[in-house]
Amino acid sequence: MKLKWGFTHRSLKYAAALTTLSVCMGFSAQVSSAEVNTTGLAVTDDTVTVGILHSLTGTMAISETGAQEAEKLAIKQINDMGGILGRKIEIIQEDGASDWPTFAEKSRKLLVKDKVAAVFGCWTSASRKAALPVFEKENGLLYYPTFYEGLEQSKNVIYTGQEATQQILDGLNWVAKEKKAKTFYLIGSDYIWPRTSMKIARKHIENVLGGKVVGEEYKPLGNTQFGSVINKIRLKKPDVIYAAVVGGSNVAWFKQLKAAGITSKKQTLLTISVTEDEVLGIGGENLEGFYSIMKYFQSQDNPNNKAFVKAFKEMWGEDSVIGDVTQAAYLGPWLWKAAVEKAGSFDVDKVVAASEEGDIELTTAPEGYVKLHKNHHLWSKARVGEWNKDGQATVVYTSELIEPNPFPEGYQ
Repeated sequence: MKLKWGFTHRSLKYAAALTTLSVCMGFSAQVSSAEVNTTGLAVTDDTVTVGILHSLTGTMAISETGAQEAEKLAIKQINDMGGILGRKIEIIQEDGASDWPTFAEKSRKLLVKDKVAAVFGCWTSASRKAALPVFEKENGLLYYPTFYEGLEQSKNVIYTGQEATQQILDGLNWVAKEKKAKTFYLIGSDYIWPRTSMKIARKHIENVLGGKVVGEEYKPLGNTQFGSVINKIRLKKPDVIYAAVVGGSNVAWFKQLKAAGITSKKQTLLTISVTEDEVLGIGGENLEGFYSIMKYFQSQDNPNNKAFVKAFKEMWGEDSVIGDVTQAAYLGPWLWKAAVEKAGSFDVDKVVAASEEGDIELTTAPEGYVKLHKNHHLWSKARVGEWNKDGQATVVYTSELIEPNPFPEGYQ
C-alpha cells in the first residue's frame, strides 16, 4: 500500500476515497478491537489513543512547540478523513519540560498506564536516549522527528528527521565546494547530539575534505553567554563557523555575534540546528545571510507545501512559522496511519513489520517525496537555506534523494 496525500479540498476527497477503498479491502469500523488489537492497547471499536510528548516548557519549548502543533494538525486531518481502521484518534499530551528524566517518566506513563498505540515526540537526542529504554522494554512505538547524529536504529523508533549523512556530511560538502572553505570552528551545546555531530563533522573535515578544525567549543544547554567563544573565533578567523547551538541559547548566540560585528558580510556560518521556529525568537535581522542545512524550509515553492502552510496557519494562527522538525513531526501520524492500515492492526510488532517492508511512501509530503526505508529512516533530500531579514530562508541548494545510512563507515 502506498499512501498519497495533499491538502487541497480535491486531494482530501481523494484521500477519503483511499480510506473508503481500505474499508472495502476489509479495514472497516466493523472489525472488532479484539481483531486489530491483541496486545491490550488503548483501542476501542470507535477510538485509538496516542501520545504526544514534547517540551512545552523550559529552554527547548522554543523548538518543540511547532512539532506538537504539526502532529495535532496531522491527527485532525486524519480524523476528518475518517480516522484509522474506522477509528478516530484521541490524544494524551505530556510535557517533557526540557528535562531528560522527565521524558523517560512520561514515556513510561503513556505506555504502561495509558497504553497508547504510538507516541509522537522527543526532540533532543538526550530526550530520545532517555526514553528509548522505556520504549524497548515496554515494546512501544515512537515517531521521532528531529535531525540527529545517526548511529542508532531501534525496532521501536521511526526516525522522520534526517541522520548525519543526509545533513552533516552533505552540508559540509556544500560549504567546502561553494565557499572554498578549508578552516572550521565548531561550536555546539553540551550534550550528546552536538558532541556526536561535531565528532562526525571533524572526521569528515579532516579525512575527506582535507580541511582543518581550528577550534571546538561546547556551552551548557540554555547558556546565554558566548563572549569568550566569540573572541576566540575573531582570533582564529575560520572560513566557516559550524554551529549546533540548540534551543533558546540561539537567541543570545546570534545577537551577540551581530553585536560583535560578526555578520554574513564578513563571515560564513552554517548551522545544523536553526529552523524557522528558532528564527522567530532570534529575529531574522540577527542571522541574515547565514545558512542552515535542513531537509525542509517553509518557503519551499510547491503546491503541497503551500496547502500545508495554509492549513497550519489556519489552525495555529497567521503568525505561526514552520521549521524542519515541525514538518518532519507532521509526517509521523501519516506514516503511522499507512503502516497500521497496511498491517490491518494496531499491534506494535505488526505495525513495525509493515513499516520495514520498504514500500510506504508519502508522494506529496510538504518537503517533497519521501519513502520509509527498512532501517526506519526516510529517504529525503538535503537543502541549504540562506536566511533573510523576514525570518524566511531562500533555498540555495537541493541535493538528490539521499538514502538513509545511520551507520556510515568510518564515522562511528
